[in-house]
Amino acid sequence: MLALVGPPMEKPAILFDIDGTLVDSNDAHVEAWQRAFAAEGYSFGRTEVHAQVGKGGDNLVPSLLPDVSVEIQERLAATESEIYMREFMRQVEPFEGAREVLKSLAERGHTVVLASSASRAEVDYYIDLLDADGFISGTTSKDDVRRSKPCPDIFTAALALTGRPAASAIVIGDTPYDMVAARRAGIQAIAVLSGGFAREELASCTPVAIYDSVRDLECEYEKSSLASDWVVTA
Repeated sequence: MLALVGPPMEKPAILFDIDGTLVDSNDAHVEAWQRAFAAEGYSFGRTEVHAQVGKGGDNLVPSLLPDVSVEIQERLAATESEIYMREFMRQVEPFEGAREVLKSLAERGHTVVLASSASRAEVDYYIDLLDADGFISGTTSKDDVRRSKPCPDIFTAALALTGRPAASAIVIGDTPYDMVAARRAGIQAIAVLSGGFAREELASCTPVAIYDSVRDLECEYEKSSLASDWVVTA
């Protein structure tokens, strides 16, 4: 009897952004950035700052202050991180159902990695906040790479932790910078609206789907692109 042999099939690996996707922290980061800029004598409105949230400081600061030195860029990023962790981080809550989504996806056979432009300390805190350690296969942060989103480095590093090719993984994030970083890494992406970015802005970055939140993605899982087994290519 002849056996039919084809490419192996697996559930896609899922690379999750954290801020604005799994935890409700974007507004807190906006305020922390405003305070950091003010400490250096700069003033930006909430809308201006929010439009850049999702980038790490190495990319966020030059977007608003293109002419400042690297020294000032790094000082601003360090100040924002310090303010956020001291004043806001412990007030941040997970989005409804976020932990359950991670648990459910892991139980369905997905490899789940958290891939964030936040610092390692913030990522570690979020893992505890989400009680997610048993459901994830690894994490990457801005401390693990040279460049933050929208550069592809964070998702490229996260993909390496899965041992999977880009064609059998998908990113889930809330900002245009997640979508762009995923595309630059050769990975498809799903957008969620929980981070406060407009549907039209996210759609312009060509995600494969847009959901109100990760909870809604879970509710519609069987109709989503995550439900089918994907061919694993070399």
